[in-house]
Amino acid sequence: MKKVARSATPNDQHVSSFLEMMSAERGAARATLVSYGRDLADFAAFLTRRGVAPAQADSETVRTYVVSLHRRGLLAATQARRLACLRQFYRFLCNDGVRKDDPTGTLDAVRRTRPLPKILSEAEVDSLLAAARAQLGLPGLRLLALLELLYATGLRVSELVSLRSSAFRDDPRFLRVRGKGSVERLVPLSDPAVAAVRAFRDALADPSAKASPWLFPSRGTKGHLTERRLAQMLKELAGSVGLPPARVSPHVLRHAFASHLLANGADLRAVQKMLGHADISTTQIYTHVLENRLQALLQRHPLAD
Repeated sequence: MKKVARSATPNDQHVSSFLEMMSAERGAARATLVSYGRDLADFAAFLTRRGVAPAQADSETVRTYVVSLHRRGLLAATQARRLACLRQFYRFLCNDGVRKDDPTGTLDAVRRTRPLPKILSEAEVDSLLAAARAQLGLPGLRLLALLELLYATGLRVSELVSLRSSAFRDDPRFLRVRGKGSVERLVPLSDPAVAAVRAFRDALADPSAKASPWLFPSRGTKGHLTERRLAQMLKELAGSVGLPPARVSPHVLRHAFASHLLANGADLRAVQKMLGHADISTTQIYTHVLENRLQALLQRHPLAD
């Protein structure tokens, strides 16, 4: 049984019993127990100032506590986590016969705002591609192939670096990608991406590299380029064109791929399939670019003046 972090636990027998149950019956990780202990300690401190024990708090008191979290400036995600912890705590008390009602039952869920993805403009991506084309030798050809693939497909960085040679060999117009949950999908390729990958593969002189099962072989332990090394390469490239390195990463280029496609009229469902999103709601985060495009069109409308 995992030991509960007593330093983060209020001196309340019901809270202690709840944390013991989470450890013994649900196998909660130590980090989860510590987090719940801190959340309940904060809640207990709030109640102590009102002379109320956690097991006796009513709906209005719990609601006041949740409102206080917002007033204290806590992030929406933190507020949502604390409310979820309280729900589990009071559900435990009800199941244990300590309470007959759940004071969190009438509370609305905390609305968690999802931040918009960071993206690059089309001009900024063009400058990165131009800089990659200017680099000489095999490293330059590899960098260009990686960048063209990232921007043409929106692959996750883990998917990109672990691409097998066969993924490109079957049909050069498409990549066969194994994504999350080992789900395979076909992603169409642009002509520049196909040309860049072919140029890189043709330039490989090392027989072991040519025979490697990986599209981007490496002498490292994994046998292929690592995510970390790719991120370093992109940041170095960003610095060479005057872009802040912190703004450029494989994930930012994935965002740019999706946003630029939608901005140029691509179908949301098609983008969902290319990104490998199981749920279209995940893809809808990119629709902000459609709203911006619509606003720009309306500004140019003859009746806008």
